[in-house]
Amino acid sequence: MSQETMPASTSPADVPAPGVGKSSPPGSLGLAQATALVIGGVIGTGIFLLPATLAKYGTVSILAFGLVSIGAILIAMIFGRLGARIPASGGPYAYARDAFGEFAGFLTAWSFWLTAWVGNAGIAVAWVGYVNYFLHWDSTLGKMFIALVGLTVPALVNLSGVKNMGALQLVTTVLKFVPLLFVSIVGLFFVKGANFGPFNASGDDFLGALQTSAALVVFAYSGIEAASVAAEKVRNPERNVARASVFGTLACAAVYMLSTIAIMGTVPHGELANSTAPFSDALNNMFGGSVWGDVMATMAIISGIGALNGWTMLVAEMPFAAARDGMFPKAFTRMRNGVPYVGILIGTMLTVIVMAMNYLWSEDAFEDILLLATVTTVIPYLFSAAAQLFWLVTRERPINRGAFARDLTVAVVGLAFTIWMVYGSGADAVLKSLIMLLVGIPVYIWVKASRGEYGPNEISAPAENNPAATSAGLNPGADPTGGQG
Repeated sequence: MSQETMPASTSPADVPAPGVGKSSPPGSLGLAQATALVIGGVIGTGIFLLPATLAKYGTVSILAFGLVSIGAILIAMIFGRLGARIPASGGPYAYARDAFGEFAGFLTAWSFWLTAWVGNAGIAVAWVGYVNYFLHWDSTLGKMFIALVGLTVPALVNLSGVKNMGALQLVTTVLKFVPLLFVSIVGLFFVKGANFGPFNASGDDFLGALQTSAALVVFAYSGIEAASVAAEKVRNPERNVARASVFGTLACAAVYMLSTIAIMGTVPHGELANSTAPFSDALNNMFGGSVWGDVMATMAIISGIGALNGWTMLVAEMPFAAARDGMFPKAFTRMRNGVPYVGILIGTMLTVIVMAMNYLWSEDAFEDILLLATVTTVIPYLFSAAAQLFWLVTRERPINRGAFARDLTVAVVGLAFTIWMVYGSGADAVLKSLIMLLVGIPVYIWVKASRGEYGPNEISAPAENNPAATSAGLNPGADPTGGQG
């Protein structure tokens, strides 16, 4: 590795990967919309229910939130560096494929695809809780019907075209971010120490409580890769993918941390642990009555639609990018109104199935989906961090020492963070996720076979180890019929 110094403005990640051009076709999403896509994908209804889930573990979850926020920012920085070199749709899939080959790319795409439609089920479950703040349809069938409506509307918006999807995403992001910011700031003035409850309420040891609550928090940051996945729909992706990823993640981290502290400090611990609409409960406790709670529930409903809208696009965009490279079935490349409609339809149907199964057979549908989706979420992050690390330490090129040290540190810590999150998700979630990943291998085989790619029928032995070939006067690998082979 050469140690020649580049100009101070140049860093390793500024050099495009071999074969990747520096320009892409003009996209439909500007920086504001790309940042809104990140924020809208990250801030769904999950955060509106997450404080209640975290309350079961105690205020140790605030520490977990801080650690995961740092990890999420590092991963966003990695996406930014990789996106500057590989401004192609697919994000983590494109990065893994570039660094480690087709199979790693396929596993990354498969894992992200699982995250998208499994995670959408978790968003839908949380969304139902806020809709029921008004409707009170508490039967299983009633909840399933509400969730079905919440999944259908974003699918129809996405099927109508990218511009409509982007417009809805920008509007819903503004409408949900402002009230969240309000709670995050104003709520701090109403915090009471007695409301926080015990530091560790899980009954587990400190490390176990920290790991599990951190794994739950990871799902709340799922979506920081949104701009990189849809890079070809972003204008000037070499620049804007990085900016949207980092700006969006920083904004979400600030709101997440402050709002979690505000809610835990304004809603008594016992009440919060059993709440289905903690943000509404917090506002009611701050100002009295139920009007403010109604406003927040309305914002949470809008937020859920926005998150489902963004993730419905991503559930189709990743397999579209992989299918275009021959890594997913060709059906995922079919377009209508400028969108890969087959991916939208299939992803939505799978989400409905997961949602229904969890309502019918799970005692805590939201937490179970979160832990399962956490594992499938961090696997693409892990491959992306590994791809950045691989590129940094194996490419022979001039470098700037300071930029190299910074990027290497970010990649190493980001990789360690993803491994910790897999471990913290628990044996049950890891086992289920592993099975879901392994199911993808027959799909990979089928796709490869459909491309006419097969393994060699035989391996030619060297002449010195092949007496029959030597005695016949054949060169190794030569056609015995006298052809050119």
